[in-house]
Amino acid sequence: MRRALLFLVLVAALALVGAFVWERVNFVAPGPAAAKSGQTVVLIPPREGVAAIAHRLAEAHVVENADLFNWGVRIRGIAGRLKAGEYAIPSRASMANVAAILIAGKSIEHKLTVAEGLTSQTAYNLVKADPVLTGNAGPVPLEGSLLPETYLFTRGTRRAELLAHMMKAEDDLLVKLWAGREPGLPLRMPLDAVILASIVEKETAIPAERGHIAAVFENRLKLGMKLQSDPTIIYGLTHGLPLGRGIRESEIEKPTPYNTYIITGLPPGPICNPGAASLYAVLHPEHSKDLYFVADGTGGHVFAATIAEHQQNVSRWRKIERDEKAASH
Repeated sequence: MRRALLFLVLVAALALVGAFVWERVNFVAPGPAAAKSGQTVVLIPPREGVAAIAHRLAEAHVVENADLFNWGVRIRGIAGRLKAGEYAIPSRASMANVAAILIAGKSIEHKLTVAEGLTSQTAYNLVKADPVLTGNAGPVPLEGSLLPETYLFTRGTRRAELLAHMMKAEDDLLVKLWAGREPGLPLRMPLDAVILASIVEKETAIPAERGHIAAVFENRLKLGMKLQSDPTIIYGLTHGLPLGRGIRESEIEKPTPYNTYIITGLPPGPICNPGAASLYAVLHPEHSKDLYFVADGTGGHVFAATIAEHQQNVSRWRKIERDEKAASH
């Protein structure tokens, strides 16, 4: 009887050791292969229990055995450290690796790009349409209050939260740039810098020209000259939507709060969301006496300090326009 009992104890001990070894080996063994792309995306909702997480991983074919994963993380005392999120699990990842990924909490990062020169309404529409973001976007931010940038976020981020982040990024940058601005600028407050930068942003797509164009406008402001910027006319007519055609003479003469052919000084607000480079340009303009610029036919502009020189440049540009129109017929 005693021998039989010892035998049973020995068998039980061997079985326990075997189970321990089997669990250890399988917990670190390669897992299932991903169906495609070399990885499997799994979404772990907030406040989900360990057993539910294990079954979700098994249903996604990330782990072979839900029970083994469940008990494996419990035995190791790491069950409470698994985090909710959206994860890209590599093909053939072991249960140990899967657990490590969930503990690290490094969710997949999605991105949304707000390009320089977009209006706040357009940026707002991008945020509203993004399928990964959640919740109500709230009111449309003020024009010029968003910093154009590529923003990274995880699934479940709220739309209003991302817009608030864009506004804070703009505020933080503006505080920094305003503090380091050149002396003697004809800008009374940070908002003036945003307004002028928005005009510079819409006037040129060539980075090297921003500082020069900013200088032209600031020279005009110092002399009390009208800015005469075409993009301000368009904003007054369409609130930033493309006009889709050339500006008519009647529209140049049409009074709006934004028409800088009519008003003197800056318009009442920005006409788009300027990028960091345009903001920097108006606070650190080139040293130039130029007061005019016009298209040069190559996508850039030619500058002039006198009206006589400017009229010659305009004549050249008109000839380029006529030649291009004739060639298209």
